[in-house]
Amino acid sequence: MDKTLNATPPFSLPSVLRSHGWIQLTPFSSQSPYQDFTYTNQLTNGRVTFWQLQEAGGGVHISVAADLDRAEELEISEKLSWMLDLERDLTPFYAIAEQEPKLAYVSQRARGRILRSATIFEDTIKTILTTNTAWSGTIRMVQALVDLYGKPMVYDPARRAFPTPAELAAADVEALRREAKLGYRAPYVSELARRVDAGELDLERYKTADLSTADLRQELLALKGIGAYAAANLLMLLGRSDFIPIDSYALKVVSEEFH
Repeated sequence: MDKTLNATPPFSLPSVLRSHGWIQLTPFSSQSPYQDFTYTNQLTNGRVTFWQLQEAGGGVHISVAADLDRAEELEISEKLSWMLDLERDLTPFYAIAEQEPKLAYVSQRARGRILRSATIFEDTIKTILTTNTAWSGTIRMVQALVDLYGKPMVYDPARRAFPTPAELAAADVEALRREAKLGYRAPYVSELARRVDAGELDLERYKTADLSTADLRQELLALKGIGAYAAANLLMLLGRSDFIPIDSYALKVVSEEFH
């Protein structure tokens, strides 16, 4: 598969990759930091695919070294469009930003899009693993989940996808705590995976849910392991900007830039 997906202009892949730390979390990787990236993903039919991406012609070019059928190509294209927020029109945001001199650069650099994982499930697990830990701890825990439970590629077992709800639901809570070293987060990860796998909870519907941000936030807060910061982070990933995920780094940036 070699295909270029167009984005609503302006678009900058480096700006998306710099939007937050997700690019540093497996199964993302990058050969040239913030210029390109790779991603290993398990499709709905169970096949694990390895994607190579770079900016091209006002969008992004994706290369998958595998023979894919039409349904697989469509799934990958739809996932990538979501991950890079290719269809979003940021004109209203830029109009507001230009009123603040310190933010006038954002339209010139095509800032505003935020890197997402292929599924809300993956983003929710990763968000839980950002709480009450240093960033290095988040990187380590995500890597452990992928190494221990992610499905490998048939022809390149070193590459693994992020584990599916079924794969994490089958994991023992104590193993998550002890081997993946998730600590107190282990039962939260286990319960979330179990509920999604059982069909009790549909996280993916939040991509297009016709809910007010306040109602969506309440649903997120009802998930075990999701507090005010984590809910705000997930809302940001879902394109809802009403709440800001304030952590120590956010405070540092605002302090340096505005105070």
